[in-house]
Amino acid sequence: MASLNVGNLGEFLREQRRTAQLSLRQLADAAGVSNPYLSQIERGLRKPSAEILQQLAKALRISAETLYVQAGILDERRSPDGAGVQTAILTDPSLNERQKQVLLQIYESFRKENGHGGGPDGDTAHRSDDGPEDGDDPHEPEADGGPHAT
Repeated sequence: MASLNVGNLGEFLREQRRTAQLSLRQLADAAGVSNPYLSQIERGLRKPSAEILQQLAKALRISAETLYVQAGILDERRSPDGAGVQTAILTDPSLNERQKQVLLQIYESFRKENGHGGGPDGDTAHRSDDGPEDGDDPHEPEADGGPHAT
């Protein structure tokens, strides 16, 4: 088990569990794993799968990405261009395509409002040409979630 960072993951999970004021049994139940298995993870004896980490993150109400980084599954990336947020939105299996596009548009409008440019290619990522422009009001509600019809 060389190069596995499960000890740090276990310590991190234990700290998150205690911060959430959950017992080992409560977290195990909420995440759908056995009490002994969770105990082994916390003690650094087991390396959980990405799926188990996702269940634990949901139960702890933290991002799965945080646990993936702690487990060494994902490199910590803090990109100033927001690519991590865009990737998270685009790869979230619980969102449909329309929801993903709406979230990306909202995210980019907030970035522009706060003085940050568009996506990595200099324009808003994954936006069609008829999307909101600088003069449009990004706060105007859109009943269908699509671009303004003008």
